[in-house]
Amino acid sequence: MTVSKAYADLERRGRIVRRHGLGCFVSPAKDGNREDEEFGTGNGGRTGDWKRDAGSNYGNNGEGERGQSRIPGRNTGQDKTGTRKRFGWQEDFEDYLPRAQLWRNFDYSEAEYSFHLAAIHSGLLPLKEIGEAMTMLVAKRPELMSAYGNFQGDLELREVMTKHLRTRGISLSAASLMITSGTQQGIDLVARTFIGPGDAVYLEEPSYTGAIDVFAGRGAEMISVPMDEDGMRIDLLTKLCDRRPPKLIYTVPTFQNPSGATMSMERRQRLLELARSYRCLIVEDDPFSDLYFHSPPPPSIKSMDRDGHVVYMKSFSKVLAPGCRMACVAAEGDILERLTAAKAASDLGGPLLIQLAVLPFISDRYDAYMKGLRSALRSRMERAAKLLKRHAPQGVKWRLPEGGLNLWLELPHSVHVGELYRRASRLGISFLTGNVCHVGEPSTNYIRLCYAQMEEEQMERGLLLLMPLLKESMTGTKR
Repeated sequence: MTVSKAYADLERRGRIVRRHGLGCFVSPAKDGNREDEEFGTGNGGRTGDWKRDAGSNYGNNGEGERGQSRIPGRNTGQDKTGTRKRFGWQEDFEDYLPRAQLWRNFDYSEAEYSFHLAAIHSGLLPLKEIGEAMTMLVAKRPELMSAYGNFQGDLELREVMTKHLRTRGISLSAASLMITSGTQQGIDLVARTFIGPGDAVYLEEPSYTGAIDVFAGRGAEMISVPMDEDGMRIDLLTKLCDRRPPKLIYTVPTFQNPSGATMSMERRQRLLELARSYRCLIVEDDPFSDLYFHSPPPPSIKSMDRDGHVVYMKSFSKVLAPGCRMACVAAEGDILERLTAAKAASDLGGPLLIQLAVLPFISDRYDAYMKGLRSALRSRMERAAKLLKRHAPQGVKWRLPEGGLNLWLELPHSVHVGELYRRASRLGISFLTGNVCHVGEPSTNYIRLCYAQMEEEQMERGLLLLMPLLKESMTGTKR
C-alpha cells in the first residue's frame, strides 16, 4: 500500500483528518477527549478540535496559545469575522502534502538555545569575503542581475567544482555537474523526475527529515533500513530488496544526519553492487564529508561508480553561506539530462550573481578555510561531549561523531520526549525530536543536538539548562 492510499484509508475510517496545507492529524478520541499521543508524532502534535486549534500544536514547536501558531512565520490567531473568515475556504482546498516536518522544525526563532538546526554559527563562516565579492560584482558587472543563468549552472563554477571533486576521487567533467539551490532542491528534482506513487524508496533509519518529506510528497513506498555504527545494514537491505525491488536508495553515508554514523568502505562497495544488480539509482547526499575531525572518511560511493547508478549531491552553501543556497549534483548520461530538464521547468536556472560570488572562494581558499573550520567544530564537539559526560543523567547514551555537526542522544525509555521538549521550550531551548527522522514518525527516545549553531559559551549554557530538565524527566519530578 502506498503512503497516499494509506492516508486515504485512515481518513475513510475516521482515524485521521486532513488539514489542507499542513498535513494529516490523528482524529479526536470518540469520547471527545484528546488522546494521549507522543508530542510531535505523525499527527503533527496533540489532537483535538483541529479546525479550532489549527496551527497551535504542530511538530516540535511546543504548545502555543489557542489560535496562536508556534510555527515560525505563521499566525492563525486571526479575527474570525475578518481575515480568517475570508480565507476559510482554503481549509477544504485539496493538496498533496502528506508530511511537512522539515518546514515545522527547520526554524524556531523564539529559541535562545537553538540545538535543533544543523547549521554552523555565522562567526565561523566566510560571509565577509563572499559578501565583498558580491558587492564588487554588482558594482562592476550590474548586467549580471539581468541575465538568466545556464540551466546546469555557470560553466566556470562547474569547472572549479570538478577540480574540487577530483581531489576527492570523483573524476567527472563539468558537463556532468549541475548547480542546484542546495541539496534539498537536488533531492526534490530526483524525486519529481524518477519517483511516482508506489515506487520503492529505501533509506536509512533514522534518516534526513527533508528527504522523507520529499519522498512522501511523491507517494513513494518508503522502506527503512536499520543502521549500526558502520552505517546502513546492507545485509538487511539485500533481504528487503529481494522481496521489494528498489527504484531508488537514499543515503547519507558520511557523518549521517541525524545519527553521525559513517558507512564502512565495504558496505559502500556492496551498496553499489546492489544498485547495479537491481538497475536502480542511489542518491548519495554528502553535506558533511569535509567536516572530519581526525582522518578523512572513506571515498564516496560515486568515486566507484562507472555505470551512472549514483546521483551524488554535495552542499557548498552549508559550510560557506547557507543563505546562498548552493550545491552541486553529479550524474551522467540520460539521468543528468532529465534532471536538467526538470530544473529548467522548476526555476529557469539558479541566480548567476550568487554563483559567481562564491566561485573565487571555492577556487582559491576553500581547502585552507575548511582546515580551520574542522578545528573549530572539533573543539565545540569536544566541549559539548565533555559537558554531557559530566552532567548528563545516567542512562543517556551517545557516540562521539568523527565529523559533522550533531550529537545523537539515546534517552531512557522512561523519558517522554514530547514533554521534555515542551518544558525545554519554556526555557528557550530547542532540539530535534527523533521521531521526525523516521518514515512513520513513531514515538522514539532519541533527540538530536547540534553543537555548531551557537557560540561555545551559549551552547554550554543551553546544555547546562537542558541536563537538569532531562534528569527531572527521568525521575518524574518537576520544577
